[in-house]
Amino acid sequence: MESRNFVAAREMVAGGSWLIPTLNGEPRLAKPPLPTWAVAALQSLTGPTENLALLRLPAALAATLLVLFFWALARELTRHQPAEAAAPGRTAWLAALVLASSLLIIVTGREGQWDIFASSLMIGALWLLVRGWRQPGPAYAPLLGAGLLAGLSMLSKGPVAVYAVLLPFVGAYLVGQPGYRRQVVRQGRGTTLAAVVALLVGLSWPGHIGLALAPLALKVARTEVTSWGGRHVQPFWYYWSFFAFTGLWALVALLSLVWPYARPRLRGILPYAQILGWLVASLVLLSLVPEKKERYMLPLMPPLALLVAGLLRYWETWQATRPQPATPTADVWLLRGWGSLLVAVFLALPAAMVLSRLPGFGVGSIWFAMAVGVCGALTGWVGWGVRQVRPTALVAATLAGVGAIIGLLMPAYPGWEARKGTPGLRQLRDARQEPYLRRIATWRSLDTLHVKQVWAAGRAVPVWHPSVEALAGLREPVVLFSGGNAADRLPTGWERYVQLQLLDSFYLGQDQQSGYWRISRIDPLKHPHNKVANH
Repeated sequence: MESRNFVAAREMVAGGSWLIPTLNGEPRLAKPPLPTWAVAALQSLTGPTENLALLRLPAALAATLLVLFFWALARELTRHQPAEAAAPGRTAWLAALVLASSLLIIVTGREGQWDIFASSLMIGALWLLVRGWRQPGPAYAPLLGAGLLAGLSMLSKGPVAVYAVLLPFVGAYLVGQPGYRRQVVRQGRGTTLAAVVALLVGLSWPGHIGLALAPLALKVARTEVTSWGGRHVQPFWYYWSFFAFTGLWALVALLSLVWPYARPRLRGILPYAQILGWLVASLVLLSLVPEKKERYMLPLMPPLALLVAGLLRYWETWQATRPQPATPTADVWLLRGWGSLLVAVFLALPAAMVLSRLPGFGVGSIWFAMAVGVCGALTGWVGWGVRQVRPTALVAATLAGVGAIIGLLMPAYPGWEARKGTPGLRQLRDARQEPYLRRIATWRSLDTLHVKQVWAAGRAVPVWHPSVEALAGLREPVVLFSGGNAADRLPTGWERYVQLQLLDSFYLGQDQQSGYWRISRIDPLKHPHNKVANH
């Protein structure tokens, strides 16, 4: 997905159409273009680049916006709760920290694909919707802003966030809440205007494509709808382990879902039934779609983070006011269990570095020494927090642990990816630097080149099925990519018009089992009729 986004953005900047994106020279209509526009706009400012850290910056900014929008939404949802009187905004602040440090948010926020944009903008739309609905007078400004953000979300990944974020939230917000329904009715004109703006913005690009490329757009739409039930099909319960994708918050997340335990503790801190209903509705809707991927669980993370924050907030208040019982309560045992899991993770990190056998991360290395020092300090911190029954210490240790794990493991990631690779294999990125390739303007492929290889090529390599007439009319040399012998893929009689020469080859992956492709060159013969006579 990331390669598709970056290749399409590269072709936009290279002179392609921004309204009709292309992927390897062919129209790319399967996904709306807003994330691609963001990457292309960045490259327009910085110049063409293959620096992945720079190209992933728009997705990272979208993830940051997601956290900020979610913080604002959490403030609106908890503003009038009894617990807010003692520490206004504390629950929303904790919720934003939990979301920002959740595993799925961190992973998705560093990948230049579509999901993070769609979810981020739709969470922003929810914030402005709630803000507008709760105002006593007309609230056209926030509601129009909500419509704009919802439309931009649709321009990021079509109706996905409408289905998985907007509908579950609105349903949970209004069901069983007559006061909230009266608010929406009171803001009926603004809400209607917001819906109109969302549709106008969200359907602007699909409408243009439908008019400009109607047959192709219809074909792509049918393919996408079919793929929902035919690709990456997983069972209904595939997402049921979603709470684990919060990372170090997983145990707290699981506890916040247990109604008999969590509801009596959280109902004074946040609207527990409403937030849980939002989460469950999103989970059910996502589970109904046969096509499932881990990153599709992104809409589940905001409501889950708010539930986690509510439980953390309860533990903070409970710890400050609790008596000192002779025997530990259930909350004490649960905090001890959470602390034990944190200790296990922190102790396992240095051991994992040794077992991975990555160069520069073994016993005696600087990275290993840092891991032992940091994880030892975090283990002591957690141990003190458990003994003193201080939830704030566990929260701080968790946040510090997430930062430490990222800081320690990110330098090891390239080595981890290449751990099973064969050193010295020639890649397309190496081959394309050869002068005999760079001097030839036209590159074509006789087979469909994987999009990752198109990205590695640094330019479009469209599929070419040359006819004898096309070869006879050739005037300039062409670089040919092929998965097999190029001569076997050319039409009968090609020898009369062109000369074929094998130039190079490259492997598709990091080991020999991945297979390799050939790079050839065809040149037009200056005197094809003499060539025929000689034959």
